[in-house]
Amino acid sequence: MSALAQQHRTWWKESSVYQVYPASFQDSTGSGTGDLKGIISRVDYLKNLGVDIVWLSPIFDSPQIDMGYDISDYKTVWPPYGDVSDVDVLKDKLHERGMKLVLDLVMNHTSDEHQWFKESRKSKDNPYRDWYVWKPAKYDADGNRQPPNNWQAHFQGSAWEYDEMTDEYYLHLFCTEQPDLNWENPLVREKVHEVMRFWLDRGIDGFRMDVINFVSKDLAFPDSKQTVLRGSEYYACGPRLHEYLKEIGDILKEYDAFNVGEMPCVHDEREVIGAVAANRGELSMIFHFELMDIDHGSNGKFSPGTWPLSKLKATVNKWQRFMIDNDGWNALYLENHDQPRSVSRFVHDDPQNRAASAKLIAVFLGFQSGTPFIYQGQEIGMTNVPVDWGMEEYKDVDCLNHWNLFKDTADASTIESLKREYQLKSRDNARTPMQWDATQDAGFTTGGNPWMRVNDNYREINAASQTEDPNSIYRCWRIVLDTRKAHKEIFVYGDFQLVDEAHEKVFAYKRTAQNGDAALIVCNFSAEPVDWKLPGKARDVLVSPAGRTLEEVNAEVIRLAPCESLTVLL
Repeated sequence: MSALAQQHRTWWKESSVYQVYPASFQDSTGSGTGDLKGIISRVDYLKNLGVDIVWLSPIFDSPQIDMGYDISDYKTVWPPYGDVSDVDVLKDKLHERGMKLVLDLVMNHTSDEHQWFKESRKSKDNPYRDWYVWKPAKYDADGNRQPPNNWQAHFQGSAWEYDEMTDEYYLHLFCTEQPDLNWENPLVREKVHEVMRFWLDRGIDGFRMDVINFVSKDLAFPDSKQTVLRGSEYYACGPRLHEYLKEIGDILKEYDAFNVGEMPCVHDEREVIGAVAANRGELSMIFHFELMDIDHGSNGKFSPGTWPLSKLKATVNKWQRFMIDNDGWNALYLENHDQPRSVSRFVHDDPQNRAASAKLIAVFLGFQSGTPFIYQGQEIGMTNVPVDWGMEEYKDVDCLNHWNLFKDTADASTIESLKREYQLKSRDNARTPMQWDATQDAGFTTGGNPWMRVNDNYREINAASQTEDPNSIYRCWRIVLDTRKAHKEIFVYGDFQLVDEAHEKVFAYKRTAQNGDAALIVCNFSAEPVDWKLPGKARDVLVSPAGRTLEEVNAEVIRLAPCESLTVLL
C-alpha cells in the first residue's frame, strides 16, 4: 500500500490555524494592552479570513518577564487580559461559527512566582523540592563556587541560578525567573495532566505545547561539548520524552483534541517521527526549527547569515517527503511570536514588491502538505520594525540580554552589526500591535499609549483597507485557504514533488492526489522578472494574484513578474 493510501485522516489535517498574540491583537479598554474581549470583538474577522482554529499565546496569570511564557497560575487568566469567563465566551463564539480554540500550554518551566516554586526553594526537605531541578554547586581548584555544569540558557548566560536560601542551583533553560519543572517526579506530570483536563473539560479544543521536547533531561547532567546552546544535546529529546508525550496523547485522544509541539534543537528525524507518526499517539504535529535557523550565522541567531534558494528548497523538500513517507504531519509556518515577519525575511518587503511578496508567502505555504499556521498580521503583510528603531524601543528579553552582553565593550562596527541583526531577527518584529486601520495607533487601542509602539507603516498596511479589496493580501489568503479545502485530496492528502529543483529564482512544486489529479505551485522568489516554462499544460488557474488567464499560463514561456506566484491544475 502506498504512503498516501495509508495516511491517517482527521479534522486537524484539513484545518488552518491563526495565532493571536493577546497583548498586541486588540485592546478593548484603552489600557494599551490587548485583551480577551478585544479578541472576541474580532471573531468575525477571523471567520471571514477562512481559518478554522484560533491559537492564543499564553493568557494565564504571569509576572510577564517573558510575555506570559512564565506562568504563575495555570487556572487563572492574567487580569489585564480578562478572566476565565472571557475564555468561555471566546470559545463559545468560535464554536458557534464552526471554529475551534487552542491554548498555549507552557509546562517545561513555570514562573519563579508560582506557588510550587516558592515552596520548592524554602528548604531541601520541602515536599515541593523535587518538583524542580536542584543541584549542588561544583568548586574549582581554587575553591570558587561553579554551576553544576556548563549548560547555557537560551536567553544568554548560564542555565543555572544560585539560590542562597538552600545553597544550591536550580535549572532554568530560559530566564532566571523561569525554573524548569522536574518531569521525573510523577506528581509533576499528574499536575500537568490535571491542568490539561481543566481546560479540555471547559471545551478547549487542544494545546500548543511550548518547548515540549525539553521536558526530559539526561539525569547525569554532563558538561556539553557544543559551542552554541551548550547542553541542548542532553535535554532537547531526553530519554523519557516519548513516555511523557504518550501520556499527553492519551488524554487528548479522550477529547478528540489536537496538540502541536514546539520542538527546537532537534537534529535526529527519528525523534520527530517518534513524536508525530499517526500510530504513536503522542503529538499531532510539531514546529521544527530548520527553516527558522536558515539565516542564523556561525555564532547563533544574532550573527549574520545568508541563504540561497537551494537551501530553502532542500529544507522544505526534506520535511515534506519525510512526513508523507512516514505518516507524520507538518505544521506549516514561516512566522510566529518568536520569529521576524516572513515578508521581511524570506522575500522582499520594499514598497514596490511587498504586496506580491506577501501573497507569494500565502501561496507558497498554504499548498504544502501540512496544517498552515498564520500569525496575526501576516494576512495583511505586516513587516519588521523600521530600520531606525533605537534600542530603547525593544522589549524582547532575548534581544535585550544579548545587547547587554556587548553594548559597553564592543567596537562601533560590531554595535552596528548587532543593531542590524536585531532589526532583522528580534522577536519584537512580530509583537508590534495589530494594524487594524489608519486611525491613531492603527485602531489597536483608544488610550493613546500602546504597550509597544505601532509600526510606522500602519497607514499603508492595515486590515480595513484590505478586507473588501478583491486584490488584497487578506483576500489572497482567503482564496488560498478556500482552494486548499475545495481540493483537499490534492493539497491536504496529496503527494509532494519539487519541480525544476536547480532553478535559482523559482521555487516550484507539484502536489498529486492518489487518483492522479495534480496541481502545480510556482513562486518567483526574486525581485526581477523571470522567464519560465510550465512542465505540461494547465487545465485551470486556481490562484493567480497577478490575474493570469489559462491562455497566458499555457504559453510557450511565462514571464513571471517579480515575486509572482501561481497555482494551476494540471
